[in-house]
Amino acid sequence: MYLSKFQEFKIYIVNFTDLARDALHIYAGLLVFFIVAFLHKQQLKSVWALLAVIGVAIGCELLDARDDWINHGYWRVDASLHDIVNTCFWPLLIWLMARFKVFKA
Repeated sequence: MYLSKFQEFKIYIVNFTDLARDALHIYAGLLVFFIVAFLHKQQLKSVWALLAVIGVAIGCELLDARDDWINHGYWRVDASLHDIVNTCFWPLLIWLMARFKVFKA
């Protein structure tokens, strides 16, 4: 079975952290969101932070799709959609809460 460098890196992260892949998707999405939000002036309301998470999620799933085509002969679209939702859900929720001022100080 063919393993790209990206897949090897993902396996290393799973083994190093001893976390489930779903949890790592959630943490990766939050990490990207908070880093971009920190660097941007609007912070948690920054649409760029949300777009960065979506872009990273789609980009990683395209790399996974390439490996799926090589290893399985087809793209496991349901798995990719599951991963994109896991990666984007909490950043989207935090962004919506900040954007529509759910919590007022």
